[in-house]
Amino acid sequence: MDESHLNKNQKKTSWVVVLTFLTMLVEIFFGITSGSMALLADGIHMGSHVLAIGLSWLAYLIVRRVSRKGKFTGDKNKILSLSGYSSGLMLLIFAIVIMVEAIERFFYPVSINFKEAIFVAIIGLIVNIISAFLLHHDHEHSDHNIRAAYLHVIADALTSLSAILGLTVAMIWDIPFIDTIAAILSSLVIIKWAIGLLKGSGSVLLDIEQKHHSHGHHH
Repeated sequence: MDESHLNKNQKKTSWVVVLTFLTMLVEIFFGITSGSMALLADGIHMGSHVLAIGLSWLAYLIVRRVSRKGKFTGDKNKILSLSGYSSGLMLLIFAIVIMVEAIERFFYPVSINFKEAIFVAIIGLIVNIISAFLLHHDHEHSDHNIRAAYLHVIADALTSLSAILGLTVAMIWDIPFIDTIAAILSSLVIIKWAIGLLKGSGSVLLDIEQKHHSHGHHH
């Protein structure tokens, strides 16, 4: 990773951190003032992504600091992979939490304010789509750090999308379990991504050469 890519990726990541953080604040604020559980829950979820993407941003900062000082003798790319690995673990936890919540809802259904929940999910989706565009990176110069931030955003978009679809179907055709099924399916996909990220970044950390090095970034 050369300086210009680090710089570009750091900028992208910092914008996304700010955007996600502001959305989180707005959602938590309105969640509390309007007594909306959906907004509050989504705001808290956003918080976990703020932490993960903030970690990615921090990793760029550290890499650029050590690049300038020149005292660091290790492989600088490994800092990015370590951040990506940690972020991957967070993603895995995020997916499992959603799955557990969904299964709990299946056994103890709560009454959902559909219109409001769908509205919240749409806000989340829009923010995540903007973030995904911001974080979009050319795979050739991809590092596990920006990939991790990107996956967090896409994962959140996926959960928002599955919530929108699930809630809409539940509201129109009165199928109560559909949003639980949607949440579990999206969790499984996110778990698959997280494991891919852990494998990719883990192999860099352990100096395991991957056969398809330049193109080893398929979803």
